[in-house]
Amino acid sequence: MTIRKQVRRRPNPWFRLRRSRIQGTGAFAIVDIPKGTRIIEYTGEHITGAEADRRYPDEDRAERHHTFLFTLNQRTVIDAAHGGNEARFINHSCNPNCDAIIERGHIWIDALRDIPKGAELAYDYQFEHVRDYTEEDLHFYGCRCGAANCRGTIVKVDGRRKIARAWHASRGAARHAASRHAGHTHRKA
Repeated sequence: MTIRKQVRRRPNPWFRLRRSRIQGTGAFAIVDIPKGTRIIEYTGEHITGAEADRRYPDEDRAERHHTFLFTLNQRTVIDAAHGGNEARFINHSCNPNCDAIIERGHIWIDALRDIPKGAELAYDYQFEHVRDYTEEDLHFYGCRCGAANCRGTIVKVDGRRKIARAWHASRGAARHAASRHAGHTHRKA
């Protein structure tokens, strides 16, 4: 039996974790965070892409997609579910206030703009748009950020692909229908 020594981490000085309207647990600023601040490093076990595929096959479409994987480079993926820190709870947004910066073998989460106390931290996950993705795949990787410019998926949709044009057209029609009804209220006379 292996006994692991528990390492006590100091709380992050910039954010705390709590329930998020975007997805599960999110990271929320506990102080005003200035633009350009290096907030936290994204950490976890370094594994190969093949091992990531083995651990997290996307075959079970009954469940919502959810992993803590982050591609560091062509050979290495960071799995924050194994040895990761609080950075794994920073959610995706199509209108992010943070950015993920890969620098010298590390992934850092930096503030893109001034972030007020109480705001949820988020960055654009920019999932790779795989050539054979269908609309069903884009829905599977759905986004719930609620931003006015939400693209409806965490995939960085490649506009040159036929499916991307169909996706944008369907998203535009849905937004148009929603905006026609926005602002209308029903009152009893």
